Amino acid sequence: MQAVVLVGGQGTRLRPVTYDIPKALVPLRNRPFIGYMLDFLRGSGLDGAVLSLGYLPDPIQEYLGDKQELDGFSVDYAVENKTLGTAGGIKNAERYLDGDTFVVVNGDVLTGMDLRKAIELHKASDALATITLTSVEDPTAYGLVEVDHDMVVHRFIEKPAADEVTTNLVNAGVYVIEPEVLAMIPPGREVSIEREVFPDLQAGGRLRAHVTSSYWRDIGTPR
Repeated sequence: MQAVVLVGGQGTRLRPVTYDIPKALVPLRNRPFIGYMLDFLRGSGLDGAVLSLGYLPDPIQEYLGDKQELDGFSVDYAVENKTLGTAGGIKNAERYLDGDTFVVVNGDVLTGMDLRKAIELHKASDALATITLTSVEDPTAYGLVEVDHDMVVHRFIEKPAADEVTTNLVNAGVYVIEPEVLAMIPPGREVSIEREVFPDLQAGGRLRAHVTSSYWRDIGTPR
């Protein structure tokens, strides 16, 4: 199984650091963050990753090109020549995928979640996509996801006001997706998986959720 890692963003919340360094290479405890991401995917039993690149792609390819520890774990690069959004970035990586179920990970997520469990639950369901959720103290900065007792997703609330908060479960940026979803993404233009693709799957009852209580952080800000 492969993963698509979305690392095409400009990392605006980390400026001025990211004026010259892509967010994936910003050091966390003296190690570029992409190293932790690839360790997470390899440790979960995946065979390889496709990095969906946009902003400052060359330094990432140069850094990983020297890493001997990637032996046995394939890394491909899908570089977009214009901004394609989260779903567009996945579509742009399609040519490197093997046509099987795959994982998508936002490139600014640091987590200790059990990805194997999420994959197992997804495959045991009839979902076309399973979205991982985590709980946070202040959900107003995130996209809330409402689910029922069967973990079927019923509603998204994007960055709600305080009086709109109905749950503390937010999108954790880790998805398990069937290849059929790729056909739902128009090529060559900017498409959001959160705002365009997932709502369509939710409306058809084919979007499920997996809640993790493991360590999770969005590393997109200095804090």
